[in-house]
Amino acid sequence: MPPTIRLLSPATINRIAAGEVIERPAAAVKELVENALDSGATRIEVILTSGGIERIEVIDNGCGIAQSQLALAIERHATSKLADEALVRIATLGFRGEALPSIGAAAKLTLISRPPGQDSAARITVAGGAVGEVTPAAGEAGTRAIVEDLFYATPARKKFLRTPRAEADAAERAVWRLALSAPGVAFRLVSGERVMFDVPAQGEPARVAALFGRETASAMLPLDAQREGVRLTGLAAPASLTRATMALQSFVVNGRPVLDPHLRMSLRLAYRDVIASGRHPVAALRLEVPEEALDVNVHPAKTELRFADAGGIRSLVMGAIGRLLDRPVSLATAPQAFPSLSLRPPASASYAAYTPPAHAPAPPSAAARGFAESEFASFTPTARQITPDHTLTTHPLGAPVAQILDTYILSVAADGALVITDQHAAHERLTEERLRAEFTAGRVASQPLLVPVVVDLSPADAMRLLAQSETLSRLGLEIEPFGPGAILVRALPAALKNPDAATLLRDLADEFAEHGTPAALEAHLDSALARLACHRSIRAGRRLTPEEMSALLRDMESTPRAATCSHGRPTFLKLSRAELEKMFGRRGM
Repeated sequence: MPPTIRLLSPATINRIAAGEVIERPAAAVKELVENALDSGATRIEVILTSGGIERIEVIDNGCGIAQSQLALAIERHATSKLADEALVRIATLGFRGEALPSIGAAAKLTLISRPPGQDSAARITVAGGAVGEVTPAAGEAGTRAIVEDLFYATPARKKFLRTPRAEADAAERAVWRLALSAPGVAFRLVSGERVMFDVPAQGEPARVAALFGRETASAMLPLDAQREGVRLTGLAAPASLTRATMALQSFVVNGRPVLDPHLRMSLRLAYRDVIASGRHPVAALRLEVPEEALDVNVHPAKTELRFADAGGIRSLVMGAIGRLLDRPVSLATAPQAFPSLSLRPPASASYAAYTPPAHAPAPPSAAARGFAESEFASFTPTARQITPDHTLTTHPLGAPVAQILDTYILSVAADGALVITDQHAAHERLTEERLRAEFTAGRVASQPLLVPVVVDLSPADAMRLLAQSETLSRLGLEIEPFGPGAILVRALPAALKNPDAATLLRDLADEFAEHGTPAALEAHLDSALARLACHRSIRAGRRLTPEEMSALLRDMESTPRAATCSHGRPTFLKLSRAELEKMFGRRGM
C-alpha cells in the first residue's frame, strides 16, 4: 500500500524552520542583532546568560514595531525588508521573515517595542509556537527582544548544545563580526557578569583597533582598490603578523558580515607564498558590490554568498593584497623580537601558486649576488664587532654593527631599535624575487653545462619531471630523457650558480608528486621557485664582510615581501628601545 501524503501542522513547520535558522544561541543572537541594525539603531546592547542558553536579551534604539504590526511580525514569511518579491537588490541584513517565528517555536520569546511616535510600548510573547495577545507595556523607543530557555520546546536539539562557555564564545563571535560591520553603531556585549566590549559609534580604523587589539591594528596597512564596479577597502596585516587561527579575519560585503569560503580562500591565496603553513593572515576587509551582481539568498543563515563574477572578486582581493605585500620593508613590518615571539611563524611551510608582483623588484646588488658564489666559512660560535657606518642608520634596517654566530646580522636603526637579520632567510628571499622577475619577464635565464649531468631517479620521478620539461625550461632548467629512470641535465638556472643538479631534481620531483597534475603544477609555481631559490642562498655559518652585510640590508629594503623568506619565516626581528628599557627596568613593565 503506498504511503499517505499529508501536510505538516504549522507548529511542526515552525520547528523545522527553527532547526534550519536557529541551530544554537549564536544564531538567535545574530538574527536579533541584524534586525536591530536593519531598524536603524545607533546603539545596541546584547546580554547573555549561560552563553544564551538560558537567556538572550537584545536592546536597540531603532525605529521599533508599531503595536498594530506586532502580531504580524512573528508570523512566518512576514517581513518589512523587501520592497517587492523579486529577491534581488537586497540591501538589508535579514529578509527571510523566519527568524522571529523560528525563535518563538523553539524558545520563549518576548518582544517589547515602541516606535518613536507611539505613546507607549506594546508586548507580545511566543512560547513553543503558542502566540499570546498584544498588550501594553512600559518601554523606551526601540525594541527589546528577550529569548528564554532556548530549545525547551525541542529537547532533542537541546542535547546537541555545547557547554555554556562554548556557546558564549560562539555568540560573542557573532556580535563581534556584526560590530565590525557597523562601526557607526555603538555596541555593548555583556556575557554573564562580564562586559566583553563596550564600543561607541566610531570610524572603521578605530573599531578595528577596539576589536582586534590596538597593537595588532597599529601594524595593519590600509588598502583601497576597485575593479569593474566592485570596491575593496579595509586593513590587512603584513606577512610578519599572523595567527594560528582565522579568528582575526573579518569580511563585510555590502554591509553584511559573512563567513564566505570563497573570500577566505582568496585571502589565503594572496598570502600563500609569504606565510608559513598552519598560520593565517590578519585582515578586516570590506567589499561593495552592485546588488544585482550578488545573491545573498544562498544560505539560511546568510553567511555565504554567490557572486556573479567570482573570478573578478578573487582577482581584486589577491591583486590588492599582493600590492600591499610588495611594499618595501620597514621596521613597522617586522615582528617584535620581545616580548611578542608568538608572532613568529613556525618552521613548517607549504608552497603554493605564484602571482607576479605589481612591479619587478630591483636586482640584488653585486655584493649581495656574490654571497652565493663564495665558499662557506666554517661555523664559529662568535660575534664579530663591526665599525658601523653611521650614514646608514637612516635606512629602515639601519647600519650593521656585528655578525652573531656567523648567521645573524645585528644592526641599529635611527630610532635606536636593534634589528636582527637571518642572513640565509633574507638572501633566499632576494634570490627568489630575482627569479620571479626573470620568470615574469618571460623565462629564467639558464646556464648551459659544459658537461651535461646524468641524474638517476625512479622511473615514476623521471616521468613526472619529463612531463613538465616545458615548464622547467621556463624556470631555466633544461632536461631530456636518458634511458629508463635517468634524466640528462643540459642547463641550470643561471642565478643559482651551479647547484647540485641531482639534489635539485629530486626535490622538484617530490614537489610534483605532491601537487599531481600539470594543471596543479601551474597553480603551484611558487613551490618550484622557492626550491630553486633555496639551493644556493647564503647559508648559516658563512662569514660576511661589512660591505656584504650592508648590501644585504639595502637590497632587502628595496625588495618586495622581504620581511619573510620563501617558507614564510621572518627574515628579521626588531627590539625597540622602549622594549630594551622595559627589560632592564628603566620604565614600567
